[in-house]
Amino acid sequence: MASELSALSSRLDELLRAHTALRDENVRLKAAQEQLAGERAQLLAKNEQARSRVEAMISRLKAMEQAG
Repeated sequence: MASELSALSSRLDELLRAHTALRDENVRLKAAQEQLAGERAQLLAKNEQARSRVEAMISRLKAMEQAG
């Protein structure tokens, strides 16, 4: 009986350590995910700005071509 309790206690300790490790990893992964989402939003905004600039340049070139 005592050996069974000891084995259960050991197993419980292992599970608690695993739980703590997984919880810590989850926190790190969530933080990384938030950071990546922020970076993605910034990149999408920069991409939209670049697209707008290119479209404006194309419009100006077409206007110059028609006026020229």
